[in-house]
Amino acid sequence: MLGLTVLLVAVLGGVAHAQESGTSVGGTIFRVDDAGDRQPVAGVQLTVRQGGTDVGRAETSEDGTWRVELPGAGTYQVELDTKSLPAGVGLRDPDRARLDNVEVLGGQQKNVLFPLGKAASKATLGDRFDRFADLTANGLKVGAIVALAAVGLSLIFGITGLVNFAHSELVTFGALVAWEFNSLGLPLLVAALFGMAGGALLGFALERGLFGPLRRRRMSTTALMVVSIGLSQLLRNLYLLFFGGSPRRFEDYAIQQSVQIGPITILPKDIVIIVISLSVLLAVGWLLKSTRTGTAMRAVADNRDLAESSGIDVQRIILITWVSGAALAGLGGILYGTTQTVSFDMGFTILLAMFAAVVLGGLGSAYGAMVGGLVIGMAGEISTYWLETEFKYVTALGVLIVVLLVRPQGILGIRERVG
Repeated sequence: MLGLTVLLVAVLGGVAHAQESGTSVGGTIFRVDDAGDRQPVAGVQLTVRQGGTDVGRAETSEDGTWRVELPGAGTYQVELDTKSLPAGVGLRDPDRARLDNVEVLGGQQKNVLFPLGKAASKATLGDRFDRFADLTANGLKVGAIVALAAVGLSLIFGITGLVNFAHSELVTFGALVAWEFNSLGLPLLVAALFGMAGGALLGFALERGLFGPLRRRRMSTTALMVVSIGLSQLLRNLYLLFFGGSPRRFEDYAIQQSVQIGPITILPKDIVIIVISLSVLLAVGWLLKSTRTGTAMRAVADNRDLAESSGIDVQRIILITWVSGAALAGLGGILYGTTQTVSFDMGFTILLAMFAAVVLGGLGSAYGAMVGGLVIGMAGEISTYWLETEFKYVTALGVLIVVLLVRPQGILGIRERVG
């Protein structure tokens, strides 16, 4: 089994690439005096983050310049500490103290601008509504991706009882395979098909080569969960070995101009991501509800012994669940990589959000995972309207706790009797 996994990663993952160098973000901080001349401002502190993690900090020199070296291409957040500005100097737009989506290409020295002047007037009600609308659209995008990745996790748990911590590596594997084919010159839409196929193939290998044989040996679900934790660590380190630690971007759609849709400012690729995610989720819901295979999957999840006695091939249904769930996870990883960057641990960074979506929606319920993912994504992103970005997952988990206090079985879960 391990040999097959290594072969999959080696063939589809390729060799590690050299880390991108010379990639940075910086600029010059200055104010315009009453005479119209530019005056550099020294001692201003800036922080660069990616995914809530600090990448670097800088302080403007005497000529107002600053620069932070980055680990590679990606989308970063640049924040200016307004408390470090000298007296009488402020941002022209107080809401621009933090730039949330600064896209930097490999080898690029990106410059960002923080216009200074006298203390700016407070943002108008219209400005605040526009920002809230932007966060809502971004929350829908994030929530749809989390829901897409979490559906397979919920299906596998519902049918086999396995809490699969290695599901995050299925998310990563789909994105890595798609990136490799995209870097070879294939359009991203075509490369995404290879990424989904790669995820499905890895899911097939894990079920046939590892978890299936362990179940037949009557290993407990708790022991299988521990195996999945070790498998997650193994796969993540194999990805690091073959892909490298430097995050990279897909060749397509790296640079786009935002479009205005009413009060919402959004990138075209984000619109496509939302449409694809919601369409796939609706298609999965229809397949589970209206097809014989979907009915069989729900029957096995409800009562495995009864389903088997009625003539359903349970082992075949479990294999289909693994393959389809892994393919959906791979697609979720590809869409997530399109919005952020592709890296060896990208799936692990959203594993907590996926588990929260599954628990919030109702354990074992595919429909619940869809709803839970949307709620987690929306709550986390919208909370940044009032809170710092670092607290968005805290807010999402707070929503999870409140819902479970009111409805312990989850939003769409079924209450069960104990004892």
